[in-house]
Amino acid sequence: MKAAVLDGVGAKFQVREVEIDKPKSGELLVKVVASGLCASDLNAIDGKRKLVPFPAVIGHEAAGVVVEVGIESVGFSPGDHVIMSIVPNCRTCSYCMSGRPNYCSTAGNAMAAGGLFDGTSRLSYEGTRINHFLTVASFAEYVVVPASGAVVIPDEMPLDRAALISCAVLTGYGAVVNTAKVKAGSRVAVFGCGGVGLNIIQGARIAGAKTIIAIDITSEKLELARKVGATHTINASSTDPVTEVKKICGGVDYAFEALGLEATIQQAWGSVDVDGGLILVGLLKNGATLTLDADPFVNEQWITGCYFGSANLKKDVPKLIESYLNAHLFLDELISEQIDLDGLDLAFNRLRAGEGARNVLVFD
Repeated sequence: MKAAVLDGVGAKFQVREVEIDKPKSGELLVKVVASGLCASDLNAIDGKRKLVPFPAVIGHEAAGVVVEVGIESVGFSPGDHVIMSIVPNCRTCSYCMSGRPNYCSTAGNAMAAGGLFDGTSRLSYEGTRINHFLTVASFAEYVVVPASGAVVIPDEMPLDRAALISCAVLTGYGAVVNTAKVKAGSRVAVFGCGGVGLNIIQGARIAGAKTIIAIDITSEKLELARKVGATHTINASSTDPVTEVKKICGGVDYAFEALGLEATIQQAWGSVDVDGGLILVGLLKNGATLTLDADPFVNEQWITGCYFGSANLKKDVPKLIESYLNAHLFLDELISEQIDLDGLDLAFNRLRAGEGARNVLVFD
């Protein structure tokens, strides 16, 4: 099969004929139809975060069609349309047993090793092991993934749209609904209107927030933010966003930072009102530290992290699919461009430059 292999940090993608093994117990072989390009992919490519050993097949925000089902992969059949995610679980580690499968230690160890649950890879090139990115590795025509990280979806759901739900939508929507538990009538600010930030805005709209303020430095993204639910926009390239937020509503109940930058985290913290909170959704560089004004804590303001929108795959994915099919969740508007394997390098250059919302790799 064809796959885009990355040999190391900062390297260009090499499209190669890669060998893929059959699925083992608890695994699925899936034909990839679409895979979104995400900041987490870029973090690995640029070395911002150490997410996988190289050489590796990157990609994790994906949807496709099941080709073969390994033994003990209950609930799946060839021909099923599925979303694949970065939160498979073993069901037996301490995190899974305590009801926190998103933090499965078996999955975490597999990701760190660049393999699947048994630590081995199903991918190779001329006899050399190729590693899996986050147990998905979807910049390839086919993938072998843990069945516990896949969810069957209706055939009528377009798979290029479904791929976005796999990460960007689950993270953004989940940050609002699951992590922060935003209340109807609330005031919300979103710092950064990329793929995740736009879905935080959608989540806030769906949750019934009254004021949704989108902050970014590009007019194109702010215009799109309006389309998916922002009630106000602030271009931070020409004005102080904290001052503008306070002019609009006096401060917010929930500020979401979706960029992973200290400067915007400080701005988001400064926009929070009494008893409000800051939710850190963007990933900071490995080893990064933060300096924040401590005075707001006396006003019972709070800060929390967010991993994958605190998502519950079996509950959240069907709900989001239904929301899209009922025209409540906007996905068509988020796709900036569709590309093939040869277009990955240029597409990631666009992502580095902050252009567009979501590029999607699509296979024929």
